[in-house]
Amino acid sequence: MDLAPIVRAAGGLSAVQRARYSRQILLNGFGEEAQLRLLASRVLVVGAGGLGSPALLYLAAAGVGAIGIVDDDAVALSNLHRQVIHDSSGVGAAKTACAAAHIRALNPDVTVVEHRERLTEANVRRIMEGYDVVLDGADNFPTRYVVDAACSDLSVPEVWGSVLRYAAQVCVFWTGPRARAAGVPDPGVCLRDLFPS
Repeated sequence: MDLAPIVRAAGGLSAVQRARYSRQILLNGFGEEAQLRLLASRVLVVGAGGLGSPALLYLAAAGVGAIGIVDDDAVALSNLHRQVIHDSSGVGAAKTACAAAHIRALNPDVTVVEHRERLTEANVRRIMEGYDVVLDGADNFPTRYVVDAACSDLSVPEVWGSVLRYAAQVCVFWTGPRARAAGVPDPGVCLRDLFPS
């Protein structure tokens, strides 16, 4: 199924950007226009832990233009073996601050927005406003259901991941008018359809 792009390309690449992203621009089916769409995109990552950490690094390295990070936790020594965006110097500091600093050092093209708070029904719409895609790397079901409900209501694509010991799952959920306009078959599926409770 071919889906319409959800972000339009804007502007042009600088010489530095062309050099930085040259390897992915050369990929068949990618090219400069796709890179410009990435640079114009805004992705919200829920959780800067075991799932969010590597995702944040790869999103920043690929050139996603704006990355929001939602997490209310601090870095602990026991996080460092799997939460690869943090290091020993950040133990005790806010995960959002450590992740943001690492992203800024990795790629100065990226705008980082820190949301150092727990995602709840009361704040989810305010936080999600303006993002093109939400990556859910939360480690608890109440937050996952809050994210899923808001993504469904706002018609924002939700990339959902889960890891437990040696098993992992990943899925993309997208429902609503923006999904239909992009070519997703109606009515779409959300997390509650897969896991009702």
